[in-house]
Amino acid sequence: MQTDMPNVVTRFAPSPTGFLHIGGARTALYNWLFARHHGGKFLLRIEDTDRKRSTDAAIDAILHGMKWLGLDWDGDAISQFARAERHREVALEMLARGKAYRCYASPEELTEAREAARAAGVNFRGDLWRDREDAPANQPYSIRIKMPREGDVTLNDDVQGAVTVKNAELDDMIILRSDGTPTYMLAVVVDDHDMGVTHIIRGDDHLNNAFRQYQIYAAMDWALPSFAHIPLIHGPDGKKLSKRHGALGVEAYEEMGFLPEAMRNYLLRLGWSHGDDEIIPTEQAIEWFTLATVGRGPARFDFDKLDSLNSHYIRATESEKLLSIIQSELENSVGHKLDETEAARIVRGLPALAERAKRLPELVESASLFCNTRPLVLTESAANQVTGDAVAVLGSAANALEAITEWTAPVIKAAITSFAEAEDLKLGKVMQPIRAAVTGGKQSGDLVETLEILGQGEVIGRLRDRVAA
Repeated sequence: MQTDMPNVVTRFAPSPTGFLHIGGARTALYNWLFARHHGGKFLLRIEDTDRKRSTDAAIDAILHGMKWLGLDWDGDAISQFARAERHREVALEMLARGKAYRCYASPEELTEAREAARAAGVNFRGDLWRDREDAPANQPYSIRIKMPREGDVTLNDDVQGAVTVKNAELDDMIILRSDGTPTYMLAVVVDDHDMGVTHIIRGDDHLNNAFRQYQIYAAMDWALPSFAHIPLIHGPDGKKLSKRHGALGVEAYEEMGFLPEAMRNYLLRLGWSHGDDEIIPTEQAIEWFTLATVGRGPARFDFDKLDSLNSHYIRATESEKLLSIIQSELENSVGHKLDETEAARIVRGLPALAERAKRLPELVESASLFCNTRPLVLTESAANQVTGDAVAVLGSAANALEAITEWTAPVIKAAITSFAEAEDLKLGKVMQPIRAAVTGGKQSGDLVETLEILGQGEVIGRLRDRVAA
């Protein structure tokens, strides 16, 4: 953590009109990392001013997604809607300062003026009442900002670099509607100012908004925060990210079996780099993260890379923690609570199982072989391994294994090898049906190690179940 930029405050401000999607999650991560890197604050604001589309379920989903990703925020989540009176106060102050004006234009008049501007090939500025003083009595009005008409504004964006827009291109946007409700453009600036936000890190689809919002800061003589507009995420084909590419809610990735550590690492690298480093644990990410190496081009979502990262983090997770993560799903799968014996087997078996798993459901499936679920249900492939002569082999092998007095991997292996030699069988002709009968065809590690973990009684029982079947 560095302290070269004191009092850093960032924010994530999602609209609760749906789930926390993957692009929003990356924006939240970048804001969180930037604040943590500088020892600053990371704030959460729910932009719930659209009352018709904002739902409690969506708010809960956003909060759950943030918590699952491990992106803790400072203080309470702030409701933008609850601050509407403060937004109105600022609109009226801008009016008093001469930085805004009352607009009495009807919807029909505005539509006509907009169509006329389009026909003339000029920008619609919404300024029908900008220079008028003949205000009608007792007629509703909106409040519009009085945009400057001359000159231009250059924003030195921390990602996009210097970006310039001519003031003449900006319309006199509404900041307070005729029903007294504030618009998004006003609310976001007032909230960012009042919350002390120093750095606004968001998607580059908001870049044009920055120039409109700049004028509100200027009108109120408020200090301008730093802006960083990060490119959007595209699919592998370079097109705008859609559901078929992976534009899903964060909860969908949790359900698909991705670890939050893997998601953080993947989202971090989805547009940001630190040399050739790919595996970047969170603490390292906090130390390294700056905006200097955020790319200007769109990042491309790639499930194969995400799977690869997830498999790494699965392998790196301690067995006890892995079990705690998958235990609920595992118990639902096998239909009973794990007892101490089963849990101990799974903890011993997980390192080998984790070597082959890309997602948690695969781990749940393979870990179930260490549970007491006799008789096992065999896959079609496994069932084909225990027919005909293989059944007799299993019966004799069970007798040989039952005679073992020390149930350890070396002794088990020696017993199976001796049995195969005595029966004049290739070792594979013995090992294959044993594996099928004992694992049911599920992914497992080394067979002899699996037999040791299962225990002598369980192994003999499963072999004899197949003989009796």
